[in-house]
Amino acid sequence: MTDTRTDTRLGEVLSSAPPVLTDAEALSLARQHFGITGALKRLTSERDLNIRISTAQQSYVLKLANPAEPAQVTDLQTKALLHLETSGLPVPKVIRTTTGATEVFTPHGTLRLLTYLEGTPQHLTPRTPTQARAMATMAARLTLALQGFTHPAAGYVLQWDIKQASALRPMLATVPDDLQALARATLDRFDAIAPELQSLRWQVVHNDLNPHNVLVSPDNPDVIAGVLDFGDMVHTPLICDAAIAASYCIDPARPLESLLHFARAYHAILPLTKPEARLFADLVATRMLTTITIASARAARYPENAPYILRNVATAREGLTALATIPSPTLLNALETL
Repeated sequence: MTDTRTDTRLGEVLSSAPPVLTDAEALSLARQHFGITGALKRLTSERDLNIRISTAQQSYVLKLANPAEPAQVTDLQTKALLHLETSGLPVPKVIRTTTGATEVFTPHGTLRLLTYLEGTPQHLTPRTPTQARAMATMAARLTLALQGFTHPAAGYVLQWDIKQASALRPMLATVPDDLQALARATLDRFDAIAPELQSLRWQVVHNDLNPHNVLVSPDNPDVIAGVLDFGDMVHTPLICDAAIAASYCIDPARPLESLLHFARAYHAILPLTKPEARLFADLVATRMLTTITIASARAARYPENAPYILRNVATAREGLTALATIPSPTLLNALETL
């Protein structure tokens, strides 16, 4: 039986289970609309259905959007990838159907076919300062490449968007008991700085540069080989996107040093304004709290998918705890030297 419940705290998309297709149905859709067939391998996903199809020539990802996701939001992701086609960045390419379309509306949901990017998932490799610098550089380059891109659906509300963090408060009860005090303090701090976000630079950004969405070179894990999953794209302050990427690069043993290391590498490609730099550390902490809170709430709702949902919680917990040990004046003074 399909679970049709929704959780208004998470929003309909994050409260809806991924769509379901049998292998036979997936291959039938791939043949019918894209003229391809091959060996199938199911890929993990938070809320969509992703299936790798390997042909003799190359591999693709057949993507079926979550049925709760508005068609315009899926189109936002598709149009962004089309915008990036000539950027030279290692992102998936949109494959056209046999009739030249970029999306197919099926009874199962919106269907797309993207190229499959080869590489080693970043989360399987050791974190190093060189890799963090490469990640900061890639994040800045991607944001620069998306400058000027607009879409009517880019302003939709997604709880993963840092600027929506105040709405996490009703979900804090799902956070582990030993983090409750820190979680509430972090959210209180965000609420205090939130009014300042309006005056910053805004644009459409990737919004989910976590290690499960980044590939590195099999020969050198310090080289970024691909950026995946544009499903959380949104129009927001661009510093929020930098904070998201940085939140996965904080070394708990050297939180201040690693935070500055990332910020300086990003700043070298896309210079931050003084107000952006001043808010950076608080936004990094807010992203860590967002990861912990949403993952805790969704894992409780979908225990069968809990290992995947909770995949980034350990890193977020360690990073948030480590950042909390640094006095705010120390953070602010350090970031003013970018």
